[in-house]
Amino acid sequence: MNSSSLIQAIAVYALPILFAITLHEAAHGYVAKHFGDPTAFLMGRVTLNPLKHIDPLGTIAVPLFLYFATGGTFLFGYAKPVPVNFRGLRNPRWDTLWVALAGPACNFVQAVLWALAGVLIQAAGVHEPFFIDMASAGIIVNLVLCAFNLFPVPPLDGGRVLTSLLPPRYAYYLDRLEPYGFFIVLALVVSGVLGNLWLWPLINTGRFLIRMILSPLLTLLS
Repeated sequence: MNSSSLIQAIAVYALPILFAITLHEAAHGYVAKHFGDPTAFLMGRVTLNPLKHIDPLGTIAVPLFLYFATGGTFLFGYAKPVPVNFRGLRNPRWDTLWVALAGPACNFVQAVLWALAGVLIQAAGVHEPFFIDMASAGIIVNLVLCAFNLFPVPPLDGGRVLTSLLPPRYAYYLDRLEPYGFFIVLALVVSGVLGNLWLWPLINTGRFLIRMILSPLLTLLS
């Protein structure tokens, strides 16, 4: 891959990725504060400043490595997790569910908004590929983050959701997987199992839902 292609890819993906990770983490902190835990708020993490959420390894090094290693076919990264004292929530079991869902839900809303932006850009007669490509990048980046974080293994958001829904006895055993969760997920990513059986089915479902949400507008514009 030549340098001009890399620069173009960075320019297209930079804004969607920054919004995706910043709003994802801020959403966790905001909902945690709503349910009684001000930890993230007091540490200045309920903010739209991306510098507060960027992790040098997960936000920069890992995505660049994967971009080169896979020729741009697979891109993944992560931000610094927002600190949440789950025991400080008013109802730790059920409030944890809403705190965990806040991040993926925020990403899905962003995917809808990027799709809406893409539709309006083309409806306005703007055919500049850069803006259309950025809107497409915003959709896929947010759907990937949404689907990935919903995978039901702690410390991912889906793991915390499942912990909240399981009876306490089974939730305890699932919680014990947390120290090994990253390695489990990494192995599933490398083997292709996570992508084939989880990510792409959820991404395709997300695309279908977005089309359904925007269908009245698409009908009107057509």
